[in-house]
Amino acid sequence: MQEHTNGCPQRNRPMKKGIILQLILVLTFQLFAQQQEKRNFKIMCYNVENFFDCIHDSLSNDREFLPTGIRGWNNTKYERKQAHIAKVISAIGGWDAPALVGLCEVENNKCLIDLTHYSGLKNLKYKFLHHESPDPRGIDVALLYQSDQFKPIHDEAIRIRYPKSPESKTRDILFVTGIIPNGDTLHIFVCHLPSRLAGENESEENRMFVASVIRAKADSLFKVTHQPKIIIMGDFNDSPMNLSLVGILKAQPIQGTSSPANLYNLMYNMQLEGKGTNKYKGEWVVLDQIIVSGVLLNSTGSFFTGQKDAHIFEADFLLENDAAFLGKQPFRTYNGMKYHDGYSDHLPVYADFWY
Repeated sequence: MQEHTNGCPQRNRPMKKGIILQLILVLTFQLFAQQQEKRNFKIMCYNVENFFDCIHDSLSNDREFLPTGIRGWNNTKYERKQAHIAKVISAIGGWDAPALVGLCEVENNKCLIDLTHYSGLKNLKYKFLHHESPDPRGIDVALLYQSDQFKPIHDEAIRIRYPKSPESKTRDILFVTGIIPNGDTLHIFVCHLPSRLAGENESEENRMFVASVIRAKADSLFKVTHQPKIIIMGDFNDSPMNLSLVGILKAQPIQGTSSPANLYNLMYNMQLEGKGTNKYKGEWVVLDQIIVSGVLLNSTGSFFTGQKDAHIFEADFLLENDAAFLGKQPFRTYNGMKYHDGYSDHLPVYADFWY
C-alpha cells in the first residue's frame, strides 16, 4: 500500500508540469498580442463657421458678431456654438477623444479657452496652439491636442504675403511639429485658404499662392528629414481636383504604390463619388481635406493610415433638408441673416491613424 500511495504523485507530476507550461504559453501569447495590438490615433479637421466671442476686437472687423451687430450675437448664442463644436468633436471621438483637432474660423484665444475649459470638452483636457493672424475679420486656425498623445516641440505661424498685393491680409498657416507616443515625429499644417467670395476664378490665384507656400515648406522638410511624416489639413476652398491642390501643392490621388517623397490626398476619391463637406447651389464639394506624405500610407510602418481610414462625418444632427435643391445640406448657425441654431456650413473630416 505504501508503495502504491507514493507512486501516485510521481505519475501526476508530469501532468501538472504540462498544465503550468500551457498556462505560461497562453499568458505569454496574450501579452505579446497586447503589445502587437494597433493603437488608434484620430486626427480631425473642422471649419466651425464663425466661432466669435461677444467682445469687440479693435484690430479686426468683428462688429457683425457683437450684441449690437446686425446678427445680434450674444452670450447665449456663443455658448450654444461652444456646445455644438464640443458635441461634434466628442461624437467623432466616441470612447477616445481625437488626438489632434484642426479648427478653422476661430476668432481668438478666449474662444479656445472657453471651448476647452467650459464646454463639454472640459473633461477631455485638450490643450491648444494658436497665433493671432492679420485676417481682416479676425478668424484664425488653431490646433487642439491631447497632451498624452502629442508633445509639441515647435510651432509657428507662417505669414502670407501676396507678391502682387502685399497689403492684402489673410489667415496664417499654423505649422506644428510634435512627438507621438511611439516616438515618431509628426509635422502638422493647419490651413484655411482664401475664400471664393470674390468668385472662384477671381480668387484662384490667391489660393494657388498659399498652396505654393505650403508646398515650399513641405519640400524643405523632405530635404532635411528622412521620410518626414507630414499631415496637411484644413479648408482649402478648392476641391481635390483644382489646380491649387493637384498642380501647386501636388497632392495626388492614392493609386497603387505610394512614394515617401510625395503628398497624397486622402479625400480625392470622395469628390469623385459625389460626396462633399460643403454644398453650394445644390452641388457638394470636398473643400475640407487631409493630405499626407507617402510614408504614412505604408501599412507596415510605425505610424500609418489609408484611404479607407479617411471619412467625412455625416451625422444626422449636422444635416438638414435642402428646400431649394433637395437632398440634405449642412445645418448652419445662420440661414442668411436669420439665427438657425445649427452647427456649421461645413462638415468635419477625420482620419484614423494606427501605431
